[in-house]
Amino acid sequence: MTDKAEYREYVKKNAPGSPMWRSLFAAFVVGGLICCVGEGVHDAIETLFPGLSEDAVGSWTTVVMIFFGAFFTAVGLYDRLGRVAGGGSIIPITGFANSVVSPALEYNREGVFFGVCAKMFVIAGPIIVFGVVSGIVVGVISLLV
Repeated sequence: MTDKAEYREYVKKNAPGSPMWRSLFAAFVVGGLICCVGEGVHDAIETLFPGLSEDAVGSWTTVVMIFFGAFFTAVGLYDRLGRVAGGGSIIPITGFANSVVSPALEYNREGVFFGVCAKMFVIAGPIIVFGVVSGIVVGVISLLV
């Protein structure tokens, strides 16, 4: 038996098992619940302000969900939810708010400019750049086709 084969066997025997099915279920349920909250916010805004256009209702829903994501991150609940839900807590809007607020809170002690402002987009920055570049590439391809 080679050293690599022995090592693989050792790792296989001693590595903790991954609760994959529990993680998948938790991500599905929590992600679905966050989406349901978003739909509830959308319906509430639509009911409370009947004169708003569908675009305005969608915009206000986005603002409220970003606020919820930022608020629950600031009070420490979103991180606990992320530990339970895993990928289910990375729903685009609330997960994006979490990815901006978390570094801002973490680097707050370094001051407003060199802490909060400089580090706020450490996690979300690459995602924004990738999204913009992807949008441009798809737009150019769509224009050419």
